[in-house]
Amino acid sequence: MSIDTLSTDQYRVTASDKFKDQSPVSQTLYEEASDRLKFWEKQAQQLHWHCPWNTTLEWNRPVATWFKNGRLNASENCLDVHLQDHGTKVAIIWEGENGTQRRISYQQLTDEVCQFAHALKNQLNVQKGDRVTLYMPMIPELVVAVLACARIGAIHSVVFGGFSVDSLADRIDDSESNIIITADGGFRRGHCLPLKDTVDQAIEKANHSVSKVVVVTYAQNKIHWEAGRDLNYHDLIKEAPTTLAPESMDSEDPLFILYTSGTTGKPKGIVHTTGGYLTHAKYSTKTVFDLQDNDIYWCTADVGWITGHTYLIYGPLANAATVFMMEGTPDFPDKDRFWEMIDRHKVTIFYTAPTAIRSFMKWGDDYVTRHDISSLRLLGTVGEPINPEAWQWYHRVVGKSKCPIVDTWWQTETGGIMISNIPALNDMKPGCAGLPLPGISAAILDNDGQPVSEGGGLLSLTEPWPSMLRGIWGDEARFKETYWDRFPTYFAGDGATIDDDGYIMVLGRVDDVLNVAGHRIGTMEVESALVACDGVAEAAVVGIADDIKFQAILAFVILKEGVFPDADTETQLIQNVGRQIGAIAKPKGIIFVPDLPKTRSGKIMRRVLKQLAAHETVGDTTTLASPDIVNIIQDNMTSHPLFQVKSTS
Repeated sequence: MSIDTLSTDQYRVTASDKFKDQSPVSQTLYEEASDRLKFWEKQAQQLHWHCPWNTTLEWNRPVATWFKNGRLNASENCLDVHLQDHGTKVAIIWEGENGTQRRISYQQLTDEVCQFAHALKNQLNVQKGDRVTLYMPMIPELVVAVLACARIGAIHSVVFGGFSVDSLADRIDDSESNIIITADGGFRRGHCLPLKDTVDQAIEKANHSVSKVVVVTYAQNKIHWEAGRDLNYHDLIKEAPTTLAPESMDSEDPLFILYTSGTTGKPKGIVHTTGGYLTHAKYSTKTVFDLQDNDIYWCTADVGWITGHTYLIYGPLANAATVFMMEGTPDFPDKDRFWEMIDRHKVTIFYTAPTAIRSFMKWGDDYVTRHDISSLRLLGTVGEPINPEAWQWYHRVVGKSKCPIVDTWWQTETGGIMISNIPALNDMKPGCAGLPLPGISAAILDNDGQPVSEGGGLLSLTEPWPSMLRGIWGDEARFKETYWDRFPTYFAGDGATIDDDGYIMVLGRVDDVLNVAGHRIGTMEVESALVACDGVAEAAVVGIADDIKFQAILAFVILKEGVFPDADTETQLIQNVGRQIGAIAKPKGIIFVPDLPKTRSGKIMRRVLKQLAAHETVGDTTTLASPDIVNIIQDNMTSHPLFQVKSTS
């Protein structure tokens, strides 16, 4: 892999000829995609259909119907179709936080999915179209439950196992789920998570009636048991047959609901359907990750997020991949847990979040280099833009300067990756997501909706794509208002720039763009400038009210181990930002913190930082990975001169 200097702070990275020669990805992919609908027909034909479609796309903005009247089953396409050639192949390698390991073949996974699907359908009377809520730890039974729902045509709603009682109750009510699947507990940093207790409390608070709760015995945790309502998963499947014909689903039948945060505070139930979603999941996994038969593929996302749906379950399993799945965190029992897993299980593809990468940087190279991770051949990032310095560290320390990195941009709403370089076809630029995937049309628009040929603007997807969301569950008006009112095309809500090569750099949410003295400054620009400074591990910036500039910039900075905060450090960092971007981007103040408020998936919750900076009450923090960090940040702010002045004025 070679690196050619483009400018003082950007590099072009080219995959090795050996990597390209061994890739299964067609060199003609972009040419084939010039006929967009024909291209998507070809991708859909890679799936097994019970009945072919008669119309590829029917588009009545904003309603898309893909592969009209075609029929298939998602579970069958992830399992049954592989049994003849890959029945003995390992589908899932799993390791629990306590070191317990399991290896599950495609045949074994199919058997258990059929057994649980039997139980849901014949013992619990779950019908096609019924909603089933899953609130589970990262154990193989979670994958089984997802695919069992898909097999019988039930709509699954996976709720992240770290969400609060209120969050779970809200999702039960909105989806009107009658059945909950959970476990007696899971493990995180040595502690048992009381998942069943949370479910019991959520049912008490929910307005919608829950008739049955299926409980997987995993943690051996003492739990409340309500006779007649609570059922043991293992008892249900013990005598169930290991075969069950998959329900034939219309291409547009809903496959799942997944809730994502909304600006109003009420979560949005994003709906994805069967045929289009699975087409894109299979295609994008194979193409972006250069997936090959002998790969051990690891996506670190929890199944509670869209990344876990598409790139831990549906995409890899539709391609007959071997998936690694882990319970726990990267820093327990020590900060080398991920690298130990890669070493032990010989992982070849590693897909994680920029926030995690910046944490790895902060902890130091030694945690990585003490393990043999030479099995890796491809790296990926997901969840938010990655700053160039973190990209280069990832490439150099984790990838040993030989692994291409795919920096993927997409959303819960898009269902799958929209923008990413294909490592066998494109050069990579640190900090740039890259090009729209073949078959995807994207543009940068100005405020009037006109395309911008270079420079910055608003990111829009300009043509329908198969895995696009089909609506917000029970709220058609909100669906249209959120995504389709601003432009004739889909508005992603992100700002972005495009360069002369057509490479797109995503700057982050438009509501994260700062307005300093009339200048629009992306939070990523300032954060990248801070992280590029010696001693800085991670940074987040927000806007605060300013009498002169309208908004000033407040930065929250995590320093690397061994670097200590003081007034001189703050001054140096502020001056460095000024030198890298310009005086207008200098933070008004820097708050040094040990961590940032993040979700369990690693996303920085800037909303919390904005509320703290504005002296507003911070709402529910139970969805944060470390809720206690809010009080620590608040204490650090109070001692900063910037806020001491505010408090006495």
